[in-house]
Amino acid sequence: MVSLIDEPNEEIFCSIREKIAGYGIEAVPLLEDAWLNVLNVEHTKRIEELIDEIRLDDLYFELVNWTNFYSNDLIKAFIILSKYRYPDLDEDKYLQKFDKLKRDAWLEINDHLTALEKIKVLNHIFYNIHHFRGLRPKKENIQAFFINEVLDTHRGNATSLGILYIAVAQKLQVPVFGVDLLKHFILVYMDDTKTMRTAEHYSEDDVLFYINALNKGAVFTKREINQYINQMDIKTKDEYFLPSTNPSIIRRLIEEMSSAYAQDNQLKKAEELIGLLKALDQ
Repeated sequence: MVSLIDEPNEEIFCSIREKIAGYGIEAVPLLEDAWLNVLNVEHTKRIEELIDEIRLDDLYFELVNWTNFYSNDLIKAFIILSKYRYPDLDEDKYLQKFDKLKRDAWLEINDHLTALEKIKVLNHIFYNIHHFRGLRPKKENIQAFFINEVLDTHRGNATSLGILYIAVAQKLQVPVFGVDLLKHFILVYMDDTKTMRTAEHYSEDDVLFYINALNKGAVFTKREINQYINQMDIKTKDEYFLPSTNPSIIRRLIEEMSSAYAQDNQLKKAEELIGLLKALDQ
């Protein structure tokens, strides 16, 4: 069927395209082989568009699956979204890098430490041992949104660094969550005297302090958030102080990725990413 990619009749080609797309991600290697042997520019474009369509559909259904069954695993969703830009991403390689980060923190953290002492340990591992640093570019750095880039360069933005920080903390049963503060993703440390709960089962009374992953894990209080809200001249919302669910965090990541592509004038990619948001509502 791939050999019929040069079908001149557009209506017949659309039927062929649908049938090939129906095979899903398994059709991609065959299409890539065909791409190498096609000389016609129009036919090359057809193959490229079909490969992109299949990969986007596959990514969408991976996100649906994550939302329904694995939403407690932020790193899994981070990897799924990173495959949008890097479809051949070596998952095992970056899971191993993440596990090394987690293991280094596990060796130094224990239940006898106070909340602030646990954050001091995490900050030491992240910023002193592994040398992670935050990026504050005037224009969004698209690469900073993908797990492979963050783990390879040890550089990230507030959201990508925050997701990594949250994931390590939660794997160690340290109750750190994301906070969906407007234009600045921050973290919150919740009451750790009981078994760790999911984000929606905490209240503002459970908040101990907030964390800025972009600024080497600096700790701050609700007063600083109120000051920020006043400076931004925005209406206060509960979500600016409370922990976000993992799907909400991934929604924010997708929206920020889309915005970065739009700023880079890659409008088709920006629209494709917004289309992925529907996967989080399944």
